[in-house]
Amino acid sequence: SSILEKNELMELNQAIEQIHFPKSSENAQKAKSRLAFNELFLLQLAALFRRAQWKNNFVGNPFSILRYKKNIEEFLGNLPFDLTNAQRKSVKEIFKDLASRKPMNRLLEGDVGSGKTVVASIAMFLASLNGYQSVFMAPTEILAQQHYKTISDLLTPFGVRVSLVTGSQKLYENHESGSMNQARTKIHNSKFIIHNSGILVGTHAVLSKKINFKNLGLVVIDEQQRFGVEQRAVIRKKGNNPHLLTMTATPIPRTVALTLYGDLDLSFLDEMPVGRKIVKTWLVPKEKRKDAYEWITKQIMDNKGQAFIICPFIEESETMVTVKAAKKEFERLAKEVFSKQKLELLHGKLKSKEKDIVLNKFKKGEADILVATPVVEVGIDIPNATIMVIEAADRFGLSQLHQLRGRVGRSDKQSYCLLFTESQNQRTIQRLKSMEKIYVGAQLAELDLKLRGPGEIYGTAQHGVPMLKVASFSDFSLIEKAKKEAEKIFPDISKYPKLLEKLKSISAQQVSPD
Repeated sequence: SSILEKNELMELNQAIEQIHFPKSSENAQKAKSRLAFNELFLLQLAALFRRAQWKNNFVGNPFSILRYKKNIEEFLGNLPFDLTNAQRKSVKEIFKDLASRKPMNRLLEGDVGSGKTVVASIAMFLASLNGYQSVFMAPTEILAQQHYKTISDLLTPFGVRVSLVTGSQKLYENHESGSMNQARTKIHNSKFIIHNSGILVGTHAVLSKKINFKNLGLVVIDEQQRFGVEQRAVIRKKGNNPHLLTMTATPIPRTVALTLYGDLDLSFLDEMPVGRKIVKTWLVPKEKRKDAYEWITKQIMDNKGQAFIICPFIEESETMVTVKAAKKEFERLAKEVFSKQKLELLHGKLKSKEKDIVLNKFKKGEADILVATPVVEVGIDIPNATIMVIEAADRFGLSQLHQLRGRVGRSDKQSYCLLFTESQNQRTIQRLKSMEKIYVGAQLAELDLKLRGPGEIYGTAQHGVPMLKVASFSDFSLIEKAKKEAEKIFPDISKYPKLLEKLKSISAQQVSPD
């Protein structure tokens, strides 16, 4: 009751009655606040419960840092760039976790291009120096190959052996030549591989029962929303409670991150590397479309640049006639608009091998324009691509637009993002116009949250975001109150057996990033 008095909340029975049969609008609002507080309070307690389970039930392998200080300094000195302050701070936080007897359970959130892979590589290098193996899991084969190359380039000069496992169940290893040679061992030819590499990069194929590790000490999961709880449990059992670092470029407002991932320690990369140019962004109305096409053609011809054109759907949807279907749009653009350019088409229904062929053509510069569905959203790196065109931009949330925009501007060339819309709705236009002014993912996510709500931002169930019934993630002050009260009561949770049972059942169902 002291919680209720302090936060000016009404009794639960009264709140239930007043939400259905309010005596006044003020009472209805107070009832809503009480029910919302309940929901957020439980969410916070459940996160604290999971955090306590993690800390109390698992004993990890502490890494030595002091012994390898010189090696780490040499590695940092060898990088072709200086770490940002945010990267330094994150490395410090991660090292502190790795030196602890409790296994790390940390989420590293950073905008596209903020340098998460480098931070993870430093952690994996420390693991290797301590005699432990690391696994780096990516959500798709394309990304696994990309990360494999980046991590190999960074760590092979320091004697760390890096290997790649692809979904086609082949094991690749980097030999002295640095090229990706197929090792003699194929996973399906041997019952077990006691893996000798320092680092294994791969998709969920690394979860194969046929892969066992000699001494797994660190697991890095890229884009954590795309891996399920079961997959995380499997990978944890492959080592003796390895340290866990999950990374995401999905822009999440801090308040929401603290609510959703209260069981994790959080690190934020909130600044971009020096010299990185912002991607100039323009909203293009219907009447300016022709001019935009001419400008794109000129840019490609004069600067030998490349462009992405993103369409929301693969096939024309009868209910959304105005939305450009990628296949139809590809045919129209190739015939009527960019007849002198070479175009390729990429969408989610292509087989993995076909996607790789298309992307490799684009990477090598054999295609000028890639027409695609939002399959390119996460992580694909094409430094020569300087133009991002997004069709029917009003169909996307700001966070998703921001991630798509992050596919360009990955070199020192000036890049551009053109948002096409035929919407006449003033609110929609204002929402899209914010992309011309705001370039920080978390700020856009916060705005999106106010305008659209979390379900639309994160893709709900797929991203493990609990859908709130009454509360709102944009009610920052109520979130803060619930968090404070949950932290106060949690040390004495055993005094509340009914609440403890409830927490156990919530934690069993909830998609949590552990």
